[in-house]
Amino acid sequence: MLPSPSSLSATARCPCLSGNVYGDCCGPIHRGDAVAPTAERLMRSRFSAFALGLPQYLLDSWHPSTRPATLDLDDGLRWQLLEILRTVNGGPFDTVGTVEFRATYRAGGERGELRETSTFTRDGKRWFYVDGVID
Repeated sequence: MLPSPSSLSATARCPCLSGNVYGDCCGPIHRGDAVAPTAERLMRSRFSAFALGLPQYLLDSWHPSTRPATLDLDDGLRWQLLEILRTVNGGPFDTVGTVEFRATYRAGGERGELRETSTFTRDGKRWFYVDGVID
């Protein structure tokens, strides 16, 4: 069973492994109390949302032009580690950005890895995930 954001202590290590605690990192973004200021921060909050099982947040942070109608998360998949490999643009004054990352997971006792180059766009003050190319 995944921990829910409400059961995850604000002082617990954030699932995105930024080095910050959840209450100062992805927690406020997940609750809607803050917006991700950069494409990388949105990427980290989306990873945490996958790790915590938050499909509505994932849909809300997905750009409307590419967002699926629904999103069913695999309960048997446990996202464990996020490593940001490279970012291009995506800063607070940019309108587009790219984040290349590697994420590891466990499924059915087996370990796996996802490597993706994701594209993001900023609309007003909010960053959105557009799409990604899996390497």
